[in-house]
Amino acid sequence: MSLMLFWLPLALMSASPAPEPALPQWMAGCWVQEEGERWTEECWTTPRGGVILGSARSGRGEQLASFEVMQIILTPAHDGQAAAMTFWGAPGGEGRTSFAWQPSSDPGVTFINAAHDYPQRIRYWREGDMLLAETSLSDGSNANRWSYRRAE
Repeated sequence: MSLMLFWLPLALMSASPAPEPALPQWMAGCWVQEEGERWTEECWTTPRGGVILGSARSGRGEQLASFEVMQIILTPAHDGQAAAMTFWGAPGGEGRTSFAWQPSSDPGVTFINAAHDYPQRIRYWREGDMLLAETSLSDGSNANRWSYRRAE
């Protein structure tokens, strides 16, 4: 038996396929963070038709400070192209910007656009009943973080 025939099955077993993106169904629902009079809310639809729609708003008391409309779109693999997932954000409903999904050893989903001024990285993950979100530069520096609980 040749060495090639012996090692080939081992090589095939150790080769892991590239991870495939999946819409984060665990983000669905409305989430809120409140600190005194300051508040931030995010609402995400359940995945349907390859998209999740999101909206966010923040303010103090009854005063709205900012809002954003968002989408996470899954593009299935086709014609030899790998599947892709893109986060689109439009602060104030204007100037839509894309962030590409990046496989990561971190929990949750991570999206990157290193050419954008700020943020360059957007990350969401769950810890128990909490939805956590972080924006930062692509290397993780200059981070802003939110800890959301499910809105009632």
